[in-house]
Amino acid sequence: MTPDEDAFDTLMAEVLAGADRFGHRQHVYLTWLAVRRFGTSHAMSLVSAGIQRTARYAGAPQKYHETMSRAWVELVGHHVEHDVDVPDEGDSGLSAFDAFADRNPALLDKRLLTRFYRSTTLASDAARTGWVEPDLAPFPWLALT
Repeated sequence: MTPDEDAFDTLMAEVLAGADRFGHRQHVYLTWLAVRRFGTSHAMSLVSAGIQRTARYAGAPQKYHETMSRAWVELVGHHVEHDVDVPDEGDSGLSAFDAFADRNPALLDKRLLTRFYRSTTLASDAARTGWVEPDLAPFPWLALT
């Protein structure tokens, strides 16, 4: 097992320890943990590879979606970077995440990506297997440039 596989498994175990299921909120929590511990750039590859590996292991590799995975890491990373009430480095538990989620409720909306992408774009093979730029509106950090 690679260090990134170990890191992803550790993050996943932490998220699942306080959850009845692995839904959207848990995906965002996992991503928030990865961004806080490894930075957005590294979290992108760590989370994407981990989710892809998990989907393969579950016998559903077609459920992995490259554009969605990367877009969510970028969105969470942007919000972490601009969070006004960042907890201490060591405070990355569920209560710190809950406070972050309360300050950034849009991240808990599963349909958030539809603000940036047409549904046909997200449904495309190109988006499923590779990175596709937003085609409705730029991400917030791109709109500022």
